[in-house]
Amino acid sequence: MDMSHIIHRSLRAVPPVAAGASGIHIVDRQGKRYIDACGGAAVSCLGHAHPDVLAAIHRQIDTIAYAHTSFFTTEVSEALADHLVQHAPEGLDQVYFVSGGSEAIETALKLARQYFVEAGQPQRTMFVARRQSYHGNTLGALAVGGNEWRRKQFAPLLMEVGRVSPCYEYRERGSDESQDAYTRRLLAELDAEFQRIGPDRVIAFVAETVVGATAGAVPPTPGYIKGVRALCDRYDILYIADEVMCGMGRTGTLYAVEQEGVVPDIVTIAKGLGGGYQPIGAVLARGSLIEKMRSGSGLFQHGHTYIGHSTAAAAALAAQQVIQRDQLMPQVRQRGDYLRKALHARFDAHPHVGDIRGRGLFMGVELVRDRDTKAVFDPDLKLHAKIKAKAMQNGLLVYPMGGTIDGRLGDHVLLAPPYIISESELDQVVERLGLAIDAAISELA
Repeated sequence: MDMSHIIHRSLRAVPPVAAGASGIHIVDRQGKRYIDACGGAAVSCLGHAHPDVLAAIHRQIDTIAYAHTSFFTTEVSEALADHLVQHAPEGLDQVYFVSGGSEAIETALKLARQYFVEAGQPQRTMFVARRQSYHGNTLGALAVGGNEWRRKQFAPLLMEVGRVSPCYEYRERGSDESQDAYTRRLLAELDAEFQRIGPDRVIAFVAETVVGATAGAVPPTPGYIKGVRALCDRYDILYIADEVMCGMGRTGTLYAVEQEGVVPDIVTIAKGLGGGYQPIGAVLARGSLIEKMRSGSGLFQHGHTYIGHSTAAAAALAAQQVIQRDQLMPQVRQRGDYLRKALHARFDAHPHVGDIRGRGLFMGVELVRDRDTKAVFDPDLKLHAKIKAKAMQNGLLVYPMGGTIDGRLGDHVLLAPPYIISESELDQVVERLGLAIDAAISELA
């Protein structure tokens, strides 16, 4: 294909044509098979062409494909909401459906703001979020996101947001600092930022439970999320957990925050919700927030054409039912342990792998020029892009990114394979990734 009328992600190249997909593989038009070890962008949690999900979509299209939510609700969207609430952390019992992660974040921001307006606190106008976070590409989501490279040219269009350090132990914990001391320092910084703005002016703190695309599967330190929850409670600030990428089972529990023993006020989900079979995302909120609006204006002043789309809801409900029926959460934990061990076995002695991190089937490998100093490769070398290209040559799809540290410096590779992947297939993933990393680095030399 020499010519395309699509505005592709790279304006200088047309990607290969995906012609088919099944299980953990995507096949291109030339018949080449690729192991999808990143699920696109941590989307395809059940792999491709899952028969139960396909059947549910067919059934729904034959019944009713779409009805606008200003006129109707549908049985399937009600059933999906019931299912999500049944399996959500205690108290998250209200659901708003959207078409993806950025929309979910926009919805959460507006919901949080309107809640305080209706609660008689309209002076709360500021969000606080972290550096090197990613919350989506629409303007509100981009504003709370802390990735400088993605924000830079659009900065004049973005609202002001309070900013604190990420919980990024590999890079930011001092060599003489205990893990607990590092966690306390981060929480003190968050408290100080709340004080700087004025705690009664802050709407919410927004954070990914396990940081996804921009830093590569960075989990929080023990007690960090609990401390965040306590600080938000102290000042009546809402805590919005962004689980668009790390949620819906990716880390071994349906919600990553379950492993932290806290309940956020609002949670955003998307990718693993529908597994890529239809575009869908959702916001889960505490009933008390919605009750305040119900007894006030009686209206959430928000909406999109495709919210609650019945075909998307059918795909998501089927995907979530498969996760429960096939007990895929214990499997993700077990396969995740296997993947972690395989990565350590392959890369622990590698001179250019500085850190292996993550949870469940959500793992990151950070690349360094020098392990002892943690010095990075020159960003102009675009090591991450070379690794992606070499991996594709090897029939492997992974999700590498540059700018791991500050939006400019650092390289990592994110792995997010389907929950159905086998141990022998994980061995192939690690083997092919090792070959790709070695080939890319030797080219630089």
